[in-house]
Amino acid sequence: MKITTEQIQDFNKAGLGSHKENFDFLANKLTQNGHNVEAILSKLADFQIAIPSWALGAGGTRFGRFSFYGEPSSLEQKIEDIGLIHSLTQTAGAVSLHIPWDVPQDYNAVKELAQSLDIKFDAVNSNTFQDQKDSKYSYKYGSLSNIEKEVREQAIQHNIDVINIGNKLGSKALTVWLADGSCFPGQNNFQAALQNTQDSLKDIYKGLPEDWKMLIEYKPYEPNFYSTVIQDWGTSYMLANECGEKALSLVDLGHHLPNSNIEQIVSILMLKGKLGGFHFNDSKYGDDDLTAGSIKPYALFLIFNELVYGMANNPQNPDLAWMIDASHNVKDPLEDLIQSLEAIQEAFAKALLVDQAALKAAQLAHDVIKCQEILQGAYRTDVRPLLEKARLNRGGVISPINAFRSLDVRNGLIKERGRNSVATGL
Repeated sequence: MKITTEQIQDFNKAGLGSHKENFDFLANKLTQNGHNVEAILSKLADFQIAIPSWALGAGGTRFGRFSFYGEPSSLEQKIEDIGLIHSLTQTAGAVSLHIPWDVPQDYNAVKELAQSLDIKFDAVNSNTFQDQKDSKYSYKYGSLSNIEKEVREQAIQHNIDVINIGNKLGSKALTVWLADGSCFPGQNNFQAALQNTQDSLKDIYKGLPEDWKMLIEYKPYEPNFYSTVIQDWGTSYMLANECGEKALSLVDLGHHLPNSNIEQIVSILMLKGKLGGFHFNDSKYGDDDLTAGSIKPYALFLIFNELVYGMANNPQNPDLAWMIDASHNVKDPLEDLIQSLEAIQEAFAKALLVDQAALKAAQLAHDVIKCQEILQGAYRTDVRPLLEKARLNRGGVISPINAFRSLDVRNGLIKERGRNSVATGL
């Protein structure tokens, strides 16, 4: 299924008048306040976020999984679904593959399909948290941290294989997330587990192509509830430093204990030149399966405020990888991803409105009230007309969710694939 330019233009016709009125009002107001509206629109249009290949079908919990029908049952269909999202939003211009769930059968055909849909290949993700059917050794008691050398070597080789797969597609980064840890006191030796992980990551690092990065993810708990080997940003940062300059920390917004100051973590990592990228999502109590910005939108804005500052003031930090990481239990996966893209772009746009010079002056004057007013003034601005204009400038739609439903995309996918198709991976 494809959405044509004519369908997009026809959908936009009804809303162009209202959009123009709202955009002109906002643009005039922002211009009067000293903002360069065209520069903001350009940054929004260029901001592309990778869609994970595992997020295009229904997720689930350990209790059950409820399909949304018409799910993509092959890598090619997953890329086609991302193409649908990208045609509407013009912000989903990349895919992040999870291996071995999505190993291409025909590399050239997959690359040609992605190119035809204006989609690039972002970071590839390894999987040592599950046993594969043809694996000789089990990861039940850990992978890169395992006390058994043979298990560690198998996990290392898997990551090297993932790098080779990504290299054929044009990816430039490997994401490593470990489920390694323990459920009970005394189960593991903390020092031995960390040392084994460090040595394993160094071996993987040796296999990185010269222009690649290795992104080291962290998580405080789940699936192990007593200890996790890479449990926080400090451990990730330490391991990245041990590996070398191409190794960086990856921040998953849901991988933090409640009330963690994620924006401070982001700021410090950028200062140290070690922030590699993001997995965007949201959470209430823990884990990371909720739509970005659906629970803590102001926190997402504060994170982007630090990102905007860092991108302007921390040249020592490399370009960032932007990815969504979520699982969809009760929402249509494609609609959920569209909502996440909108929330991320909205937070970015609001952060671009923060007067950094005025904020710095207020900080130097210890004017706490003024600092808060500057941040909340930007946050309270309705930036949706800016997002609409950025999409229109690239050929997208004014309202992606309304277009998705108006064009009856889900039923179109069901007609093509049937009700019983199931996405690979999660």
